[in-house]
Amino acid sequence: MTLRIFEPRYIRMVKDACANDSGFVICMLNVSGDKALNKHIFEVGTYAKIIDFNLLSDGFMSITVFGETAVNIDNIRTESDGLRIGDCVEKAPWCCDIDESDIAVMRGRLQEIFSRYEELNTLYIRPEFDNPIWVIHRWLELIPVDPERKQFFMKQQDCKYIVTFLKNLVLD
Repeated sequence: MTLRIFEPRYIRMVKDACANDSGFVICMLNVSGDKALNKHIFEVGTYAKIIDFNLLSDGFMSITVFGETAVNIDNIRTESDGLRIGDCVEKAPWCCDIDESDIAVMRGRLQEIFSRYEELNTLYIRPEFDNPIWVIHRWLELIPVDPERKQFFMKQQDCKYIVTFLKNLVLD
């Protein structure tokens, strides 16, 4: 995924990540959460590493990131420049027993979407349509449901709820 970086707090974050060979967490926002208490940031995010960057002609920075793993976020605090930091713990990967016939339909429909909307192909270094978890994660990114429901799915220990939801969505 490519991001344009222009706010000073995020420029500092990128510099720190590059200097320390580390990454940062991309979070979903909770519109009903209290911003003053940092409750407007959902508890599950994606730890991302910077894999490329460019200075743009307008003076902004463009970075390409790769999402490595899901993390649980806790103890979020705001630094003086407005950058939010928190404590993160890697989430265990989903345990999944997916029926091949279910994932085949999801995979096929997802490939149709990627063919129709070619800009999606620019978001991923190499699509992994043969990886059922990758397919499920892409559907989770694309489906037009509220962030609370997406967070519910991501908090689960296995993927049975999201698979059931996607089967009903994709087969309809």
